[in-house]
Amino acid sequence: MDAILVNLVVCVHNYIVFLELTVANTKSALKRAQIAERNRLRNKAYKSAVKTLMKKYFAAVEVYTANPTPESKQAVEERISEAYSKIDKAVKRGVLHPNTGARKKSRLAHKLKPTG
Repeated sequence: MDAILVNLVVCVHNYIVFLELTVANTKSALKRAQIAERNRLRNKAYKSAVKTLMKKYFAAVEVYTANPTPESKQAVEERISEAYSKIDKAVKRGVLHPNTGARKKSRLAHKLKPTG
């Protein structure tokens, strides 16, 4: 029995999820397709989290540069710590290439350097 290529869009909690049945002919090929989809979604979540934390850090740096207070400095330190941690985890799990992780961390550090 051959599987037919079908794209189905399902809305789950305001997220659009694409369900795709592959044209895999063997059991092992079907399993590889399922694993690839699972990994793609996991990688997407990690990359999205990294981007979000970087944006939060950049916003905190903007607040700090506008009005440097000890509270805003503390917020910047917390945000960079969170971003570094998520980037390191993404690199460790193979979601990001090590050089990409290093470049992102360098950009985070460089953003604060002129103000600090």
